[in-house]
Amino acid sequence: MLADAFSNVLGNLVIALLVLAGLAIYLTLLRQIGARKSSGAPAIDTPPVRTFGLPEAFLAAVLILFLLMNIAAAAGRSPVQLNNRDLIANFMLTLFVVFFIATFLKVRGIDIETMAGFSKISLRRAVSTGIVLLLAATPLILLAEGLTQSFLGGESSKQEIVDLFTNSRTIEQRVTIIVLAVVVAPISEEFIFRFFIYGVVRRYFGVAAGLVFNALIFAAAHTHLPSAAPLFVLGSCFTLAYEWSGSILVSMAMHALFNGTQLIFLAFPELSQQ
Repeated sequence: MLADAFSNVLGNLVIALLVLAGLAIYLTLLRQIGARKSSGAPAIDTPPVRTFGLPEAFLAAVLILFLLMNIAAAAGRSPVQLNNRDLIANFMLTLFVVFFIATFLKVRGIDIETMAGFSKISLRRAVSTGIVLLLAATPLILLAEGLTQSFLGGESSKQEIVDLFTNSRTIEQRVTIIVLAVVVAPISEEFIFRFFIYGVVRRYFGVAAGLVFNALIFAAAHTHLPSAAPLFVLGSCFTLAYEWSGSILVSMAMHALFNGTQLIFLAFPELSQQ
């Protein structure tokens, strides 16, 4: 009895320390971002001439309105069973949006590579930075997950794609989900939410408003209430990583690592039990 109590206290202490460590790291990023802003140095490298303007703001407003309409439609209907064809269709639509935005910016003369920081750091450094920042974010995400389940009475926070992966019976279906979740989704979603939507909102309303709004719309766009709080925390961490590093590659790496880790735990449930 005494050993169990001691083990519980020790476990709670370790969890608390991990949460505090994660908070400390992201608060440090916030302070550094604020210091750079106070000194007049841009937190995200932008081209010297062309940046987001009113045409981009109008396009972002249309995109946000489209997302809000989808969110409202999803809230008004009963849950549906996601299938492989629906998943591919959704990702194809997302890729079309990415292509449209990229083409629009290119026509406008905006240098996407420079503005998004693709050439600012190497891929290896982006991945290593993403690993560290994702490890720091994980206790915060798990805390939000635990609070959500306590508030909702233990309701599952699994999204439909998780159920689809868990119940998939063929290796082809699982490979499709892995490619979409680990490659396509991180690239397309980070381009849309962090680079474009956050970039436009930040341009006109500042970093703080851009961060909060971006995390809210990112969480709501997944149309899954039990996942809203963890996704809000996750989106905030992605945005802070992008703002601090100046490269969208870092948040893309974090996103890919996060999705990949989730799929590993789903494929090998004994790991999560350990």
